[in-house]
Amino acid sequence: MRIGLFGGTFDPIHLGHLLLAEVCREELELDEVRFLPAASNPLKENGPIADGPQRCEMVQFAISGNPAFAVDRREVKRGGPSFAVDTLAEVAAENPDAELFFLMGADALADLPAWREPGRVLDLATIVAVNRGDVPAVVPPGIESNRVRFVAMPACDLSATDLRRRAAEGLSLRYRTPAAVIAYLHDKYLYRI
Repeated sequence: MRIGLFGGTFDPIHLGHLLLAEVCREELELDEVRFLPAASNPLKENGPIADGPQRCEMVQFAISGNPAFAVDRREVKRGGPSFAVDTLAEVAAENPDAELFFLMGADALADLPAWREPGRVLDLATIVAVNRGDVPAVVPPGIESNRVRFVAMPACDLSATDLRRRAAEGLSLRYRTPAAVIAYLHDKYLYRI
């Protein structure tokens, strides 16, 4: 079995996240992609705005209808800083015969040396760095290049930060995130919609 693990705050999830996951699923012939909303990102100063259960619900709404996608709530349930090495070790222990792929935007690859136990992360999973459009990516010093794969996806200039700003200003989120997520944001009055 080939499992893709896609971590992030997903605050909120948007179509760029979904496109990244689908491109990787197809190109790497993944049996499933698990979205892993983080409780908190230890490399970001500010935490998420929506709480963990809300972000998990938004991911669930966004991926519904795709049988190859699933939301994995373990990092939110665990609480505290979310470290990829801990999650990968758990998933590997639960799926000893699976090949694991850790999906990320190519821009995040530069931070890999600062992660907790980056060598062990590379032992547990192949890192998949996804180039968005013409953004070049390189393997940072100290990281084994044979454990990193590059995947290209169509340019998609969406960010959760911009969606939160648009929501706060009362601007449309249509065609930026799934309609079910927009409805959830309205219902929960998240990001001041």
